[in-house]
Amino acid sequence: MAKNNIKLSRQERIRKKLKSISNNKYRLSVFRSSKHIYAQIIDDVSGKTLASASSVDKKNKGLGNNVTAATTVGSLIAKRATDVGIKDVYFDRGSYKYHGRVKALADSARESGLKF
Repeated sequence: MAKNNIKLSRQERIRKKLKSISNNKYRLSVFRSSKHIYAQIIDDVSGKTLASASSVDKKNKGLGNNVTAATTVGSLIAKRATDVGIKDVYFDRGSYKYHGRVKALADSARESGLKF
């Protein structure tokens, strides 16, 4: 129970800092499970998801939970965001450290055209 509270407080602290500097940008949120990785672009004003990608998608079937899967998901979320007309976002890593799969997703999204 205590570990979960620490995780939630870290997530709230990071999100609070990001919202103060975001200037009405959309949020690129990352969720990392033990088997898959998910990314979605969220409009916090209306509370809607504008674009999403994950390693569970049919296109990414069989990639698993490694850095290669995260790289593919990062490029896919960037492509879907540019299709919707989104170029500037802020990166919400949640309570995860910025390394490994989370970093690979972010770097791939940057290389594919998203700015954050």
